[in-house]
Amino acid sequence: MLRIDPAQRHRLREIRDSLTARIAEAECEGWAGEAEGLKVSLAAADARLAEAGTHPNTAADLGMPAYRDIAGRLTAGPPTP
Repeated sequence: MLRIDPAQRHRLREIRDSLTARIAEAECEGWAGEAEGLKVSLAAADARLAEAGTHPNTAADLGMPAYRDIAGRLTAGPPTP
């Protein structure tokens, strides 16, 4: 997952504001499907904006096993017949 550059949060706010205006226009025009699609995008933008402020410099979990998880298997020695 890509992280948001904190210096670019203003751009994400602009996108969110634009989506809000487009949703209002779609609802005024009676384009229900368009409005729903834009609401999904707005929810994603809101989530990304919230995420941008919560974990600025945390490590990403790649699902790799930790050394302590595999050390027992490496030091057990060859199996006995």
